[in-house]
Amino acid sequence: MKAAVLGATGYTGQLLLKLLNNHEKIDQIMPVTTSQVGQSISKSLPRLGNSLNRKTQLTKGCFISREEALKESPDVVFAALPHLKSAPFAEPFLDKSVLIDLSADYRLKDPEVFAIAYGQRPPVETRLKDSVYGLCEWNRQDIKKSNIIAVPGCYPTATLLPLLPFANKGLIKGSIIVNALSGISGAGKKLAENYLYVERDENCGPYAPGKVHRHSYEIEHYIHGEGSSEEVYFTPNLVPMVKGMTVTSTFYAPDLSETGAMDLLQEFYSDQPCIGLREDLPQSADVAGSNRCDIAIRKSGNQIFLFSAIDNLMKGASGSAIQNFNIRFGWDDSLGLPLSAEV
Repeated sequence: MKAAVLGATGYTGQLLLKLLNNHEKIDQIMPVTTSQVGQSISKSLPRLGNSLNRKTQLTKGCFISREEALKESPDVVFAALPHLKSAPFAEPFLDKSVLIDLSADYRLKDPEVFAIAYGQRPPVETRLKDSVYGLCEWNRQDIKKSNIIAVPGCYPTATLLPLLPFANKGLIKGSIIVNALSGISGAGKKLAENYLYVERDENCGPYAPGKVHRHSYEIEHYIHGEGSSEEVYFTPNLVPMVKGMTVTSTFYAPDLSETGAMDLLQEFYSDQPCIGLREDLPQSADVAGSNRCDIAIRKSGNQIFLFSAIDNLMKGASGSAIQNFNIRFGWDDSLGLPLSAEV
């Protein structure tokens, strides 16, 4: 199979190149960029070394333009581009290739909600009806049939996976309080003072609490889609790490025991290879470099506490994209994906 990666020089794009290079079903990789066309991949991305040479023979080991990739008719296109720019840039590939989009451009079906979250309506609104939300453990059957797959955001992935079983069973009573901590790579490659090393080192703090953060709309949208009408109050925090994410979510559940809550998670996730259910509390290092989401539960008084951890660049982005790719083409979820953390 031939795979194109749009935005191949960003953090998620680079990781996609690495994962696709190790994927046994991929024969050719086409790395697409607008800024480094014709440049050597190994020189621009020295961390990847010369490992991509065999699978980039078609591009002579160099980055290529979108137009060059279009001529090769890739079987699958991974779009690792910024929100609002991704869908228009990937549009020429549609109806010819399966698109797996890592931006928010196809995530929210309601254009009005999208406009509130992102400041404008979806850039290619006519395609929303054909897209599916790529939360693999929940939308597996739809993913198998879709040619436009929207990879969830990292915060929504780590938040929704623990919460959705309880929303589905109508067990969430009262507001959902979400406190999330993320490494700086979640912001992508951007030049902004708040992301400079001297600003982030030895510094941890919240930003964009509540409905100010765009991912709060994505989280609430899919919680409500499972039948829960409860409000979600979401607070993200930046911590001085390159990558990694932990999320703590709480809700009122006076009639639900800790054992009953874990039994429910077992019902939904016991056969899911990319979910780890734990007795101890998950740490970001436990899942670093893996495509796992680890989940644990505690109950205190009448409150259920859900704890989750992911690698925001893996299960929160590129790894999830490959998992969606595997499901779409009928392979095991974890094909080409590490499930053990870096040692």
